[in-house]
Amino acid sequence: MKKMMLLILSGISAIVLTGCGVEAPDAEGWRQAQKEEFLKILETDKYASICNQQALYEQVKESENSKLMTKLLVSYTRNLANGCIDLESFNASQEKRVEQKVATYYETYLQEVKASDIMRKLKAGQSIEEILKPYVPEYAQFFDLQKRYRLLGGDKNTSKKTLRKMRLNLERLKLMKPGLGDNYALVNIPEYTVRVIDTNGTAMTMAVVVGQQKMQTPVFSADLSYVTLNPQWGVPDSIARKEVIPKLLEDPNYLVSHNMVIRKSYDLNTPEVSQDSVDWKSYLLEEKDKKEMTYKFIEVPSKKNGLGRVKFIFPNKHSVYMHDTQAKNLFKRKVRTYSHGCVRLEKPVALLEHISKHYTSKSTDEVKEWYDSLETHHMSLRKKLPVHTAYLTTYVNECGELLVFNDIYGFDKSQKLNF
Repeated sequence: MKKMMLLILSGISAIVLTGCGVEAPDAEGWRQAQKEEFLKILETDKYASICNQQALYEQVKESENSKLMTKLLVSYTRNLANGCIDLESFNASQEKRVEQKVATYYETYLQEVKASDIMRKLKAGQSIEEILKPYVPEYAQFFDLQKRYRLLGGDKNTSKKTLRKMRLNLERLKLMKPGLGDNYALVNIPEYTVRVIDTNGTAMTMAVVVGQQKMQTPVFSADLSYVTLNPQWGVPDSIARKEVIPKLLEDPNYLVSHNMVIRKSYDLNTPEVSQDSVDWKSYLLEEKDKKEMTYKFIEVPSKKNGLGRVKFIFPNKHSVYMHDTQAKNLFKRKVRTYSHGCVRLEKPVALLEHISKHYTSKSTDEVKEWYDSLETHHMSLRKKLPVHTAYLTTYVNECGELLVFNDIYGFDKSQKLNF
């Protein structure tokens, strides 16, 4: 009887320690339910992240060995968080381009993935979906494109080139900035298009002009901070050196005909500098090695201003923004790589109306009054609107159609998959 009581108490103790009905993990921290869940994810490669771990996956599938499964889970998570593009070779190619005087920039938003964190969550009993969730791209385009990629992958008529192009863009979506929120503006450079996307889908779409092949629109993300109505244009030093001063030397009336003035800063309220007071030829020689020029050229606000009547500022180190333009005829062209890197808008007033209505505290009448005044006004936002300049050469549009675009900056060639 005493022996039987000890056995019963021992059984009760085991139940208390392991949890009634709760499965105990193995030595590696895996529960059977987690293994089954992970294998199901891997079977369809739900998040397109097996990539360079195909051989390891085959071993896991055959053996279900816990140590191998742990290794694959960590690799799968890292591939999901940071993509499967060979970034070392890509960064090397970018450095060569810069050496060749090509203004190019491609930001990759890498996330830290610690094996210890994954193991802690695994041992705590979190599901594999919960472990992967922080690294799953929030962009609906990731899932739309992946769905089409799988569909076409099963079609014998689909070329390997098309599938590779689609897969490359899936990896690019993984590298975009996480935490985008429900509302954002997406400038797709090779499509020459900007979309404003909100909780209900695409709110508006319009054509854009992007940077030339040697002065590319950079790929990055930043928050829209404010809108400037009737902007002045502070001519960047690089453009002043290459374009404005040579034209001024050829034509003394160049500044007057282009509504430009000279200052020692980009502040119009500072004292004016006479163009005749500077020996521009010797000035160029003296200033050639300086990062910033002593004198600044400013195009004053007007209906003919090169930036048009409105610009949208998302502060960044590239001095890139979206703006109106005088060259409306460029929007009729299929290839629209004409800017110095900024994004020119086909319908800037429509974007102004949308943003002022949904993202500022200004009334329609107030905005119109500022716009008509031809004086510079700055309108701040009360709600966050991230702006992402992206490079997607395949895109599934609002109608579910797969769109394919030309590789205008050559990133399809310089970015290579690691599998």
